[in-house]
Amino acid sequence: MCTAAAYRTEDFYFGRTLDNDFSYGDEVTVTPRNYPFHFREKDEIRTHYALIGMAYVAEDYPLYYDAVNEKGLAMAGLNFVGNAVYHEYEKDRDNIAQFELVLWILGQCATVAQARSLIGKINLRNTSFNADLPLAQLHWMIADREETITVEAVADGVKIYDNPVDVLTNNPPFPVQMSALDNYMHLSAKPPVNTFAPGLALHPYSRGMGAIGLPGDLSSQSRFVRAAFTRMNAVCGKGEKESVSQFFHILGSVEQQRGCCVLENGMYEVTHYTSCCNAGRGIYYYTTYDNHQITAVDMHRENLDGDKLVRYSAIKEEQILIQNV
Repeated sequence: MCTAAAYRTEDFYFGRTLDNDFSYGDEVTVTPRNYPFHFREKDEIRTHYALIGMAYVAEDYPLYYDAVNEKGLAMAGLNFVGNAVYHEYEKDRDNIAQFELVLWILGQCATVAQARSLIGKINLRNTSFNADLPLAQLHWMIADREETITVEAVADGVKIYDNPVDVLTNNPPFPVQMSALDNYMHLSAKPPVNTFAPGLALHPYSRGMGAIGLPGDLSSQSRFVRAAFTRMNAVCGKGEKESVSQFFHILGSVEQQRGCCVLENGMYEVTHYTSCCNAGRGIYYYTTYDNHQITAVDMHRENLDGDKLVRYSAIKEEQILIQNV
């Protein structure tokens, strides 16, 4: 499973965790403006906005888990198993395969408003990338400096929801996740006030008691509540280092440790990587499960007018700084 978040200080930041029991092979991938986008049922796009993000590259095609384009529009696809529904070919619609959606949107749109317009014309097709990569059931979070939306393809079509909490996880559908926040409206980052029985001398015995009841398990609904609480209450200055650090702390509230989520096959679901992209500057920061040092790739240090992918394998071995050398 996974969690995505958007965060705005002096700049706009977007990122996600990728939680799974395996990895296809994660690479920070820069797609330059002249790398041709091929679509199964739409014409090729030869010139488009440049992108950076984490991807699995198959047959020289970037299958992005999350990405940001040079205009500062960001997008991530998260598991939505059992609820995502894709359809057969539909006339008079833009028929886009699920795995093509990130390139279709980020290649052409500079803002969430433009993405809304393009998504309104889409029919998401039930087309697999190839025989070795089955159809992934996903929903998406799209954000820019001004707003965030959630996009879900369900039985009765593609739905677009405003996302005021700047967070997305997995199941249940987004309106149900938002409704569940009603159960936690009493939580607070501040010390609790005695409303139980004003006549009793009740006193907080620990810091943090205002958030008693905040879910701590790893289910997608609980991660949504916890990430939303953390995101909405997080306080940060305006500097780049402080903002990046705080963003990683926000997603750190829902990261998964090996051994805490055991699957039916005996494997463990863990947070393979956590990302944070300064969307305006095109700097992609990440950590991996076994490497807590923040690593960065700056898309503007690459030739964005090129026509070939630029790929950096994620650094997975722990990098430890010995201070007293």
